[in-house]
Amino acid sequence: MNMAPEHLEIEYPCLWQYRLIGEDEDRLRAALAECVDPARCTIGRGHVSTGGHYLSLVVDLTVDSEEERLRLYQRLAAHPHIRMVL
Repeated sequence: MNMAPEHLEIEYPCLWQYRLIGEDEDRLRAALAECVDPARCTIGRGHVSTGGHYLSLVVDLTVDSEEERLRLYQRLAAHPHIRMVL
């Protein structure tokens, strides 16, 4: 039985969604603006954790290539105000 993940074929350009998780909405929005032009994005509020300590923003934008998609993920994930990127 082969348990190796299959490579997903994605046709670019395509609409991609990132979910940013952090502790403060204003800081999340500022971090996003440092990584990508907010005019390129549709930004919505996601969930707030049960304890109210964490929240998420849902970010939709068009990416032109796998390289761009991964580069944006890495930039977002490396930002100190973003706890996690899904």
